[in-house]
Amino acid sequence: MADTSKVIAEFYGDESFPVEWESEEEKGLFWVYDDLHCPRPVSPMYYDIGVWTLTCDHMFRRFGTPFASDWISKVVNGYLYTAAIPADPDFAIPGEEFSNLYMPRVPKHDPGYAGKIGGYLGAVLGVYGANFPDWWRDRLVPEMDRNLKFLESKIDIWEEIPLMEWAIILEDCIDILDRHWKIHWMLNFSQLSATLALQATLAEAAGEVTQKHEEILGRLQNSAADRNWDAIKLLCELKDEVKDDKVLAEAFTNEAGAEILAALEGTKGGQEFLEKRLKAYQREFGWHAVWSHEFIYPSRFETPEPVLDMIKGYLDSDYDYRPVVAELEDDIKKASEELLEGIPEGEARDNLIAANEINLRMAPLTPDHHFYIDQGTHQHVRVVLICIGRQLVELGVLNEPDDVVYLKYNELRYLMGDLENYDAKSIVAERRAERERFEAIRPAEFIGTATESQLEFPYLNLWGFPEKLHYDTETKGKLEGLGASPGVVEGIAKVVFTPDEFDQVKAGDIMVCQMTNPAWTPLFALISGIVCDAGGMVAHPAVMAREFGIPAVIGSSIATREIKTGDRIRVNGTDGVVEILS
Repeated sequence: MADTSKVIAEFYGDESFPVEWESEEEKGLFWVYDDLHCPRPVSPMYYDIGVWTLTCDHMFRRFGTPFASDWISKVVNGYLYTAAIPADPDFAIPGEEFSNLYMPRVPKHDPGYAGKIGGYLGAVLGVYGANFPDWWRDRLVPEMDRNLKFLESKIDIWEEIPLMEWAIILEDCIDILDRHWKIHWMLNFSQLSATLALQATLAEAAGEVTQKHEEILGRLQNSAADRNWDAIKLLCELKDEVKDDKVLAEAFTNEAGAEILAALEGTKGGQEFLEKRLKAYQREFGWHAVWSHEFIYPSRFETPEPVLDMIKGYLDSDYDYRPVVAELEDDIKKASEELLEGIPEGEARDNLIAANEINLRMAPLTPDHHFYIDQGTHQHVRVVLICIGRQLVELGVLNEPDDVVYLKYNELRYLMGDLENYDAKSIVAERRAERERFEAIRPAEFIGTATESQLEFPYLNLWGFPEKLHYDTETKGKLEGLGASPGVVEGIAKVVFTPDEFDQVKAGDIMVCQMTNPAWTPLFALISGIVCDAGGMVAHPAVMAREFGIPAVIGSSIATREIKTGDRIRVNGTDGVVEILS
């Protein structure tokens, strides 16, 4: 049974972005370009073993969701697209093969499944919401920490480990990644439960949720104590250490991270700073890259230059995180008080206080799960792959350590099992050239069919849908998007795509980018506003902009195409409008 709800938009490909479809039923799904996690062409290895959709059937099965049974993906012209499979087993099933592949958890002969399972979701969500912060602290974080420390113990002695033992460690990596993402989805739904419970109790206590209430609820999603702030705190300590040392300060008069590194390596004091202080930062907070999910990009554990760029930026602006955190703590307290304004004493008010307490305990888990899972686990897997790549380079079967990322999972295993007869170099050369061609393509925002029912999928707001379908993308000099953090600011735009461009961002600039993740967090200490192509109200740039108190417009789709570095722009984070002034 196909989706018979009203069609809102459709795109099946054209000359500039051709799409190969497996079936008419596949065309009937709403496939979203995943610029939230992977805005650049994805690597074969990431898609085989690391793509986040691999554990989604587990999530929907565990919670008994009536709105979806799986979240699937496909690569189109190198770019990652994902689509939700509705929970109704009669929906869009072109045959048994499709059903077995995409809907393993939904009873095949139970057409009433979606209607009956909803009660289970409603009953169990509250238990997750009330208890998950304790589970996270006492059981899940220690488990993940042990797993990551195990991988680090192998990375530290990579040269001593035989190649086929590395093959087994890679299998351990895949198991760890699978387990950590299952924890990720537990956290995700627990946060959803806390947010929905707070909204529901507010509606009951106040009679309605006003625009003012929405603003308060947004402020209550902020956190003033989490792993992001821990990383910024240590960066500020490193900045202060450099500022108070003439030798170190002299090295940081250079503009780029590579130049700063060379200067530090040329002095005894600089060498000690690199060996003791910088490596300590890299060991704890270096497990992320410019796009944290993908295996292509080097982590800061591997490359110190981006960290030195951040310290340089903090020196130039003399950034101090403490007043920012103090102001944020005060605002969260005020928002909690404003939440209760006009609510009379009684059971409804007590319920609202209790729901907010759970919500506030959950708020730090957004940046913390990125630290352990989206960034931390993925980058540990990348470094394990690089350790394998180093040995394969020494054996003469690859040219560069990161060539392994351009192989598929089984191709790597073929190579490791037959070093003499498997021509991996040719495969890698072809894949690198292919990816370069894909980089020149501008991906479509979505492909397939956007129907009323499919646009109700709750997670689409992470990508700014359905609002994004209705933005004006034609008017020159003006962009529309989601007003994700209120306020208006004018300034000079800096368009940033890669870590090589991080050092171009100066204090007071307005950053324009495709998307951000925790690797970008230190830049928020410098910028006065942000504009993104991708994202929704709870995406990383939206949350960070609210925490740092700067205007943000996200989900614009065309910001990096229309705005150029050096343009003077006005960002209205209240109304979701960006104007190019000159």
